Amino acid sequence: MKPTASPRFNADLLDENYALWLDDPGAVDSTWSAFFEGFELGMSELKKKNGAVGTSQTVTSSGEPRITQTNASFRARLVSMVYTFRTLGHTEAFIDPLSKEPPVNPRLSLNEFGFEKGDLDREVATQFFANAKPMKLREMIGLLRETYCGFTGYEFMHIYQTDVRNWLRDRIEAHHTGTPPDSTLPSREAVFQWLLEAEIFETFLHRKYVGQKRFGLEGGESTLVALNTILNASPGKGISEIVMGMAHRGRLSVLANFLKKPLSLIFHEFSENYVPDLVGGDGDVKYHLGFDTVRPLDEGEVSIILAPNPSHLEAVNPVVEGMARARQRLRDDMHERASVLPILLHGDAAFAGQGSVAEVLNFSQLPGYRTGGTIHLVINNQIGFTTMPADARSSVYCTDVAKMIEAPIFHVNGDCPMEVARVAKLALDYRQKFGRDVVIDLVCYRRYGHNEADEPAFTQPKIYKKIRSKASTATLFRASLVEDGAISNEQADAVAGEISTRMETDYESVKADAANGIRTTADHRPKNESQPEYTFDTGKTALTPDLLREYGQRLVDVPEGFKVNDKLQRLFLFKRGQATENGGPYDWAHAEALAFAGLVAEGHPVRLSGQDIRRGTFSHRHAVLYDMETRERWMPLEHITGDQAKFRAYNSLLSEAGVLGFDYGYSLMIPEMLICWEAQFGDFANGAQVIVDQFITSAETKWDTPSSITLLLPHGYEGQGPEHSSGRIERFLQLCADKNMQVCNLTKPAQYFHLLRRQVKRPFRKPLILFTPKSLLRNEACVSHEADFTGDTHFHEIIDDDQLVMTPDRVTRLIFCSGKVYYDLLKYRNENKLKNAAIIRIEQLYPFNGKLFEEIVSRYERANKKWVWCQEEPLNQGAWSYIWPRLERYTTHMQVRYAGRERSASTATGAKAIHLAEQRKLVEDAFSV
Repeated sequence: MKPTASPRFNADLLDENYALWLDDPGAVDSTWSAFFEGFELGMSELKKKNGAVGTSQTVTSSGEPRITQTNASFRARLVSMVYTFRTLGHTEAFIDPLSKEPPVNPRLSLNEFGFEKGDLDREVATQFFANAKPMKLREMIGLLRETYCGFTGYEFMHIYQTDVRNWLRDRIEAHHTGTPPDSTLPSREAVFQWLLEAEIFETFLHRKYVGQKRFGLEGGESTLVALNTILNASPGKGISEIVMGMAHRGRLSVLANFLKKPLSLIFHEFSENYVPDLVGGDGDVKYHLGFDTVRPLDEGEVSIILAPNPSHLEAVNPVVEGMARARQRLRDDMHERASVLPILLHGDAAFAGQGSVAEVLNFSQLPGYRTGGTIHLVINNQIGFTTMPADARSSVYCTDVAKMIEAPIFHVNGDCPMEVARVAKLALDYRQKFGRDVVIDLVCYRRYGHNEADEPAFTQPKIYKKIRSKASTATLFRASLVEDGAISNEQADAVAGEISTRMETDYESVKADAANGIRTTADHRPKNESQPEYTFDTGKTALTPDLLREYGQRLVDVPEGFKVNDKLQRLFLFKRGQATENGGPYDWAHAEALAFAGLVAEGHPVRLSGQDIRRGTFSHRHAVLYDMETRERWMPLEHITGDQAKFRAYNSLLSEAGVLGFDYGYSLMIPEMLICWEAQFGDFANGAQVIVDQFITSAETKWDTPSSITLLLPHGYEGQGPEHSSGRIERFLQLCADKNMQVCNLTKPAQYFHLLRRQVKRPFRKPLILFTPKSLLRNEACVSHEADFTGDTHFHEIIDDDQLVMTPDRVTRLIFCSGKVYYDLLKYRNENKLKNAAIIRIEQLYPFNGKLFEEIVSRYERANKKWVWCQEEPLNQGAWSYIWPRLERYTTHMQVRYAGRERSASTATGAKAIHLAEQRKLVEDAFSV
């Protein structure tokens, strides 16, 4: 971490501009002018208080007279010096525990500020430091160095808001300028206990489970000091819950020593014979698992949730933020958001390198994603897997990305645990005061390799030579406590012995259980209640005709005087009003709005988020109306009934992974809520593939964490090219197993209505992947009527041909399809007056309702030789590879034919003419192949 930055201005430049300003204030730019005006005003007040400070002439070190600037100029140099230490002091801070001395930045030298050694004994003062207390220049420099170049380096001068910057300045400098110490900080004895717990735990595992991966915390034990300091101060700050996310480095120690996960369970998980007792599924490795607990403290209890996490570093960040926001909602803390604290633990290489970090920082203050500030704790090992910082980032610090949101950053030496405690408390106070993110850069080291089987000296021999001869943080802190008389060696040994005995006792108990064939059960840890098995029972999703019309009317009501865009009034509100009055036709967006209206009226909150979702990518939704003169907003879905649940629609930042992860995390906490994330185009969902693969599709089987998140992915071949055609149906279907999610591609607005309502009406929770239409949004054939929403209607996984002219016994060809291509097939059949082919729609591809399928195809006795699957997507994409074996399972005497595009490396052609030719051919093939 080389100090490469320069101060804002040096002494020569200051003198030059000050002289110009004295002659003519207009001769310098506005920034300099404002500085000098404020400076002169402050100096006049200071002079009244303390009298003159400094003299107009000094001598050089050789005794010769030296012409100097005026007293004001000298004082300006003082101000410049104070400003520069606040800005650049961190570049000389002693934050690296592997260094013998701190770095040196020439920009902080005496000469750089225009001073000489002869000036050091001058009495000086400035209202910008230490409350204008008079002191020698050497004393002022000493205080500045002690404050800003000690074992913590502070970066906060990049914050634009003056009140925030001043609050931090006052808190930082108070510690070094005589203010009484913070009585809420932990005692040195408590800090020593936390360090010993971390060190002895890791040493114990290293000795008992030789060669097993555990991604130990050795070298970063002060992590527990930071976490425990925050925890103990939380009740006094109004915090009732902490929601955490972290990767695998140090995770086991955090589970054992912070969340107090039973040691017996952790030891069981190290056993080669351990079998996780999940409700259903495969489990995960021990250093990915989550845990939740309640920690009783002197001032009240605090609930802690550690989210489970895959090996995809930083992927859990948005998930944790969504979980935290949901918990705030459940606590009715949606304004201050102070009662639930998100904490994210990061690795240094990951914080600098992973895009998820920037996405989460970026939405930290957005209305739909704000969680009242997050404490980011970077466990800075100063090395990645085997890669040094010079090869891993272009910034000076691994935390520089956090400056994009003006987050204060505290770089602290991990071998100085009391400094770590003080910084952690400052970070907590800042979060609670301003509701914004703050970063602690815990500079430490990694005693072993990336995992305990690695040999780090292969690639970093010099560093690991230092590390292997270095005493641990607990050992160093113990020595300082003994030297100060805070504890004796005998007392320290007793504390360590008690911790070791406790671990040994639990270990022997687990060992005895294993010898007797006893294994741990799920009762040793928090778990979700077993949810019912997946069924095709849709539940009651229809509305009464009266309610359908009532909700329909609410959707078109606007306040008196509210001026809606003329085109929207004519083509949107009027059209919806007519549909409500006449019982239809209802288009796709109207059916969606009615589903949302029914849910909120029945007490189910609805959250819709994504890029431009308020209007909708295809200008179809208009969930928010804007007054054309004032831009005042009106959301009809917030005014369905007087006691309804909340409806929220949030336009997101231009992010897929971060926002989908956030909404997924939200869905874990509130099962009765419909939470939808809509991609701008389904094609862009691959930007969130980690969230899909590692969380949505597999979390229930890995971690026993069910979710009902709904993904809306616009899909359909319209000749718009390879990036605006395919939501990659094949990828989602490839991930389907164990009834882990639902994959649907619908053809009717009423089907969409029932599917959305079904998502929260059933007793079990499963993610829903829904491929939504584009051109069908305005296709006059793609409509539903009142009867489709009322009575005993419900969602159909498969729809039989309801447009047949002939009776089923005359049909000789069955064409199976899904989604938009149905309307192309229907149009071709009608135009060519074909009567021997039935078109059957597979609306829900997974889970496949085989019983319903068998019931439908049994009606077509003559169609036993010609079954065709038709799709728009290329042969190697779409649903073909998934659906083909399922169709053939129900026919043993023929081969299912394929009608669709040929194999392709790209999802679609970019030429409209080629697209149309391909589309014509695949439709024709469906009736002739």
